[in-house]
Amino acid sequence: MKKIFLIFILSFVLNLIWENLHSFLYTGYKGGEITEFILVRASVFDAVLITFISLPFLYIESLKNKIWFILFIGTAVAIFNEWYGLSTERWEYNKYMPIIPVLGVGLTPALQLGLLGYFSYRFCCQDD
Repeated sequence: MKKIFLIFILSFVLNLIWENLHSFLYTGYKGGEITEFILVRASVFDAVLITFISLPFLYIESLKNKIWFILFIGTAVAIFNEWYGLSTERWEYNKYMPIIPVLGVGLTPALQLGLLGYFSYRFCCQDD
């Protein structure tokens, strides 16, 4: 349980930093301004996702030495989340967001869950 909590806390902090750093690549959220409250809420959501993505790697023995797979799972989840957010107009990108061709999603949000999930897990649990 301690490891789950540590993954959540670390991923929350990393996501909050990430959200603040790339928020200038968006025009807004649900037609309004992107506030710090929205960034904190997004960081909590992302931390919950990363925590759930990490659970199999904590409890399934054959996955404990395959944490690199978190990169792929997190990126896939992020891409689906971006497709949802863009299709429902929850957010939209401005002209500075680098777009991944074919997928039509922003580069920074697509990489966010995979990279931060991997680093959160590795920092909290790699010594096992």
